[in-house]
Amino acid sequence: MSESRIRRLAPVLDMALEEERKAAGRLGEAQQQLDSARARLQDLEYYCSEYQKSWVQRGQQGVGRDWLLNYQRFLAQMQTAIEQQQQTVTWNGQSLEKAREQWRLRYQRLEGMRKLIERYRDEARLKADRQEQKLLDELSQRAFERGPK
Repeated sequence: MSESRIRRLAPVLDMALEEERKAAGRLGEAQQQLDSARARLQDLEYYCSEYQKSWVQRGQQGVGRDWLLNYQRFLAQMQTAIEQQQQTVTWNGQSLEKAREQWRLRYQRLEGMRKLIERYRDEARLKADRQEQKLLDELSQRAFERGPK
């Protein structure tokens, strides 16, 4: 009986394994996207910082009104880009957490299936051992009843 249950569960186990692998792949992709978004944010912040440093150096030499207005406009655009990238990082972080939770659920299901199949295997072994012991007991009893010849 247990062997037939194990055979019936084999396709279900295969599906659970495939779902877990796909979820792991999505988790990896989400991590890469978050890493990429963080790197882009870091680049933007670095570029903005360097631009501000150059402004200080240029400002010490004296600047005109047009240059100052262009600088302020560009700096405002950079701040907007940084804020948008921060939102992207936040969104990617949330996506990563969702992917991690989906993978965790798929992994738990897979492990549950494996444990169930192992329990069925243990039951089958125990049943086979009992049958073998019963057969040995019967053979031993028959040999005893016949007595020495």
